[in-house]
Amino acid sequence: MHIQRRPTRQIMVGSVPIGGGAPVAVQSMTNTDTRDVAATVAQIKRLAAVGCEIVRVAVLDMDAARAIRAIRDQSPLPVIADIHFDARLAVAAMEHGAQGIRINPGNIGSRNKVRLVVDAARRHGVSIRIGVNSGSVERDILAAHGGPTPAALVASAVRHVRLLEGFGFETMKLSIKSSDVLATVAAYRLLAETVDYPLHLGVTEAGGLIPGTVKSSVALGILLCEGIGDTLRISLTRDPVEEIRVAYELLRALRLRERGP
Repeated sequence: MHIQRRPTRQIMVGSVPIGGGAPVAVQSMTNTDTRDVAATVAQIKRLAAVGCEIVRVAVLDMDAARAIRAIRDQSPLPVIADIHFDARLAVAAMEHGAQGIRINPGNIGSRNKVRLVVDAARRHGVSIRIGVNSGSVERDILAAHGGPTPAALVASAVRHVRLLEGFGFETMKLSIKSSDVLATVAAYRLLAETVDYPLHLGVTEAGGLIPGTVKSSVALGILLCEGIGDTLRISLTRDPVEEIRVAYELLRALRLRERGP
């Protein structure tokens, strides 16, 4: 049996292709204080050693944004900055070398603030992940759909896609995350029918090793079997190295990847 991958556009995160027939890329996120460059770089190198291909770091303040320059200079992997609420942090992270940005446009602020992020991404050649979370869907969409349903999550994602497209920006990938496995599967299926951008798969708040592995493997396994998904992160509340091990076990089981630990 061979899985027929969903055709998508292709974007680059650093030197790693996402979508467009490229292998499903494996990501993780550091759990260090990003301002601690030495600890963050050490963890990134451990992740790279077990097959991680892209790494995300939390940018909670301006010092963390500035630290990205030193982290990128020493990192063997492309570095994505994870941004919440403050467009200025996104811009600063890109100015200091972030090769990708993850934003939730629903909490990044006004249209003008989103435009600031888009303009910086275009200027620095950076890709953007639109990350919609079931806990931060816009009120009008929640009201229209009766809560954070799969259709509501997709409506939020599509709204932000159209916003970025309106700014002439298309170098993006999308994620829709819920802690509910069935809602995650339904939302990604609907999103895959609606847009042709690459999709980042994940289950939010998946949990510790056993519950996190089970929830992520069920949701992501179903989607990957249907050809949906271009990059993924197994979210575990443990050493992020374990995320990479689980990711490659899943991809090997589906005959999508053979490398890794």
